[in-house]
Amino acid sequence: MRRSFAGVWTLAALTLAGCGTAQSGPLGAGGASAGGVSAEPLCASKAPPYGEVPLTRATATADAPRPPGSPSPVPSTTGTAQDGVRITRLYAGAIDEDGACRPGSLTVEFEVTNPAPRDMTYTVVLDSTGYTGASRVVGPVGPGKTVRGRVAMGRSYGDIAGGTDVSIVSVRSIPSAEAPAPGGPCPATGVRVYADQGDAAMGLRMVGLHLENCGKEPYTLDGRPELEIIDADHKPVGGIQVLPSAQVAQLGGPPDVVRSLTLRPGERALSGIVWRNTVEAFGGAVNAPYLRVRAKAGAAPVMVTPELDLGTTGRLGVEAWRKEE
Repeated sequence: MRRSFAGVWTLAALTLAGCGTAQSGPLGAGGASAGGVSAEPLCASKAPPYGEVPLTRATATADAPRPPGSPSPVPSTTGTAQDGVRITRLYAGAIDEDGACRPGSLTVEFEVTNPAPRDMTYTVVLDSTGYTGASRVVGPVGPGKTVRGRVAMGRSYGDIAGGTDVSIVSVRSIPSAEAPAPGGPCPATGVRVYADQGDAAMGLRMVGLHLENCGKEPYTLDGRPELEIIDADHKPVGGIQVLPSAQVAQLGGPPDVVRSLTLRPGERALSGIVWRNTVEAFGGAVNAPYLRVRAKAGAAPVMVTPELDLGTTGRLGVEAWRKEE
């Protein structure tokens, strides 16, 4: 939906058989920016495709086999550690799905440590000057455990990658038991619920909520999803009115009418949330990254990450479920 990407990294001098030889050089002019890490063009091995969106629940094996060669270490500086995630190594280059070397790419390794008392699943968003931003889902990560992850980024169109800076843009964590599953094996509930990337224009935000009956029995919906707004500290946010969408914005399209809806196995339903980020007073603006969604009363919760910036409006609109064609 709305992603901003910014950067941080140091210098590498590595040799990788079959993919070129790195040339070392001094930090500073023409190399990394202050507090950063830069790397010469090498090729990592078996790195996952950059920007890959996992279609199954993430597992603790998010990191691919270690690439050959010597990676560049990452100093402990601004932008390389955030909310339990720490960038540990950098490889220039990547291996694509066909096993071919992509020397114009960048591969980043990181560690995720979970301080929570329950299993958590993390989404880590990284960015690099001259490369496309990328995200990786890692989890479940057990209480007090550390899990490694790896993500590769391709060069941005028209940009020249050099003097590379890499940084952590955001870290989001949700209870693994509530992680959305947009694909892969059907959850035990028989339904999968997840959010799309949404849209934003002129201060109006919209995010779609999708439900698929992936089970073997009909599934009946009658009304709107039940929503609970959760802040960055994983605490419920009070004082927000959850209203029919038309009371927040007129969206057009099919009428937002509550009606009973029964989905046969394989059928889908669509709802959505809408809000404005208007700020009409100093202080009191609500920013909450998480939303706990129950498809109906008594349904198992699923936590999504719409990055709610509600301003001082105090209102969140939600549409009634309707069949998705």
